[in-house]
Amino acid sequence: MALFPVISNFQYDFVLQLVPVDTENTMDEVAAAAAHHSVGRRVAPRPDKVVRVRRQGSDSFFPRHAKLSETDIKPMEALEFIFCDS
Repeated sequence: MALFPVISNFQYDFVLQLVPVDTENTMDEVAAAAAHHSVGRRVAPRPDKVVRVRRQGSDSFFPRHAKLSETDIKPMEALEFIFCDS
């Protein structure tokens, strides 16, 4: 377990956020941490959607249950958080 900073580029938000997460967090937990800083503040809640994580500029999402430590994400890398159907 280690503290790991990522940059959150959350869909519909105009602010990039530095979000501390843990290397043992799943992508769903990373998405929840990013949502905490955007949803309900500058982004309207979308309770009918799930938030998925992908690398900035990528078309493919990381598996929802993959742990951060199992990916090749680097500290301070920008990640996109996108509302998707569940």
